[in-house]
Amino acid sequence: MKHSPQYRSKREEERAEAKKTLGYKLWSVLFTLLYPFIAIFTFVFSGIVMIFSGISRGLAYLFKLVRG
Repeated sequence: MKHSPQYRSKREEERAEAKKTLGYKLWSVLFTLLYPFIAIFTFVFSGIVMIFSGISRGLAYLFKLVRG
C-alpha cells in the first residue's frame, strides 16, 4: 500500500534509502544467485541429521534391550 509522501514514516524513508546502496544491491544479487545452493545444502544437511538421529535412536533401543 503506497502512501503519499507527506504520510510516509521515517522507517519507510530509511528503507527506501537503504535499497539504493551498493551493499543492498550486491546482497540482493548474491542471495538470488546463492539461494539454490543454500536450499540444497539445507536439504542434504537435514537428511544427514535425520540419518544420524535414526542411528542414535536405534542404538539407544538396542542398549535398552541389552541392559533390560
